[in-house]
Amino acid sequence: MTVRTETLSKRAQQWQSAGRGSKGQIVKKTAEELSMSEQTVYRHFAKLVSTPPRKRRSDAGESSITHEELLKIAAAAKEHIRLNGKSILPLEQNIERLRANRLIDATRICPETGEVVELSTSTIIRALRNAGLHPEQLAQPAPATRLASEHPNHVWQIDPSRCVMAYLPQGNGDNGLRIMNHDEFYKNKPANELKAIKHALWRYVIVDHTSGWIYVHYVTGGETAENISEAVMHAMIERPSEVMHGVPRMIMLDAGSANTSAIFKNLCRSMRIQLQVNTPGNPRSKGAVEKANDIVERHFESMLRTLPADKVQTLAQINHLAAKWRIYFNATQIHTRHGMTRNDAWLRIREHQLIIAPPLDVMQELAITAPEERRISTFLTVNYKGKEYDVSDVPGVMVGERLQICRNPSREWSAQAIVINSDGREEYHVLPEIIKNEFGFDISAPVIGESFSAKADTTASANVKAIELVATDSETLEEAEAFRKAQKKGKQAGLFGGKYDPLAAMEQTQVIPHLPRRGVAHDLVAKEIVMPMMTVVQAAKHLRDELGEWSPRHYRWLQENYPDGVRENELTSVADELSTAMGDSNVITLQKRAG
Repeated sequence: MTVRTETLSKRAQQWQSAGRGSKGQIVKKTAEELSMSEQTVYRHFAKLVSTPPRKRRSDAGESSITHEELLKIAAAAKEHIRLNGKSILPLEQNIERLRANRLIDATRICPETGEVVELSTSTIIRALRNAGLHPEQLAQPAPATRLASEHPNHVWQIDPSRCVMAYLPQGNGDNGLRIMNHDEFYKNKPANELKAIKHALWRYVIVDHTSGWIYVHYVTGGETAENISEAVMHAMIERPSEVMHGVPRMIMLDAGSANTSAIFKNLCRSMRIQLQVNTPGNPRSKGAVEKANDIVERHFESMLRTLPADKVQTLAQINHLAAKWRIYFNATQIHTRHGMTRNDAWLRIREHQLIIAPPLDVMQELAITAPEERRISTFLTVNYKGKEYDVSDVPGVMVGERLQICRNPSREWSAQAIVINSDGREEYHVLPEIIKNEFGFDISAPVIGESFSAKADTTASANVKAIELVATDSETLEEAEAFRKAQKKGKQAGLFGGKYDPLAAMEQTQVIPHLPRRGVAHDLVAKEIVMPMMTVVQAAKHLRDELGEWSPRHYRWLQENYPDGVRENELTSVADELSTAMGDSNVITLQKRAG
């Protein structure tokens, strides 16, 4: 061994000082002498002697491919990546297709020959990495921000998951709980999937974000509104030998249909729990409960199958075992973040932070009771469930508007109003009940002749007063009242203290005169009134009365000239013609009869 080391050391010195062209011969000779490969010799030489750093190329860091071309390659590669992150198209084929479609050039000019040469795939991949556009780089998760909660029961995270165990017909003496078989349940057949859901156990894991306390509750029937409500309600009530209980301030969960159902929302609204629905596709936002799911699966569910059959025959038995495991795990296992057991961490909760949950039956009723809209009366009250409640202390209330009212779980037969604050979040205001005496009067109402107490200004009444000050250009309401009195007597100008002129817009606008346009007369013709036709005899009677004289000669003229008769409105013109024909100098103008 010593001879071999000495030989390698000697040859390494020779190899280091050898000129160009002779280094390879030294390596080859050493390999033959010591019966090893040339690669092994090179590796030994590198350890025994120091080698100067490799000279950096003059064009290092430069690339013939443009950033736009790299973006196109990255975009095409991204479109061929499955949801599981696996690429279904190699980069080499991706580049080939982009070249065929003339979407990229990816070439360089050879300095020796001046030829245009396509860049190799390895060169393009290296350029993608240098630009941060390689698919592997883009697939990395975005930087995460650690979220903190203030105290135990501040934030609970909830996540339902199908258990790895399922109830199946008992066989071979086992207890009927088996690990789900992929071939049996996942054959891409809807019937098998429904069968799996029907027979599967589902777990709801709830984690207190601050302490890491883990609560797990088992159900059957899948992810439903009833199941998540049941799990949350059982987590909130006090349980023997378990420390975590109470109403959380916020619940974080995914946007599943059951999680955002009316039943679960009603429960959270009534309990004044803020719902924080996570963005889809962002599992890190609920990392604590994801880890807790893994803990439950490995620490608890892994032992279920090994238990005797009579201990896991019912869902109640499994939940009883889960409670025993929760008590043990949360009391003994150290959490890596705070270095305490989960029990010790949760017990640091303060009195004002622990909101005791109402009885289970009350919460069950709240889950199926939706908030109701109630109109605000002129006395700033609302009626709810047969009782009257005072809403005068609720910010922003106005007479005639509607309020969302629901039951108050902390006080029996009490109510609370739900309003949206400036941050866009729901606020809950407990409403005092109006207590009435035997005559139906509010016992807190002022008595006539003894006292008087005006209601505080609502938003609407405060706005009315502010508008009146602006409209009258006044500083106080007294000045505004005096202005209105003077205005009625004609001693004050109009709006805004006389600064408002309703004609200003018309007077200040210069209307450009327009040249008249040539038009066409309308073809409308006046209506013609047609009078009834009079016979010759009837016309003769009228003409005789009007002319004052009549002879056979007059009658013959009328009969010859108007054999079909005369219209009543034509009598005047006929009389003129007749007088002229008879040589009568007294032309009588006949007046048209009104009748």
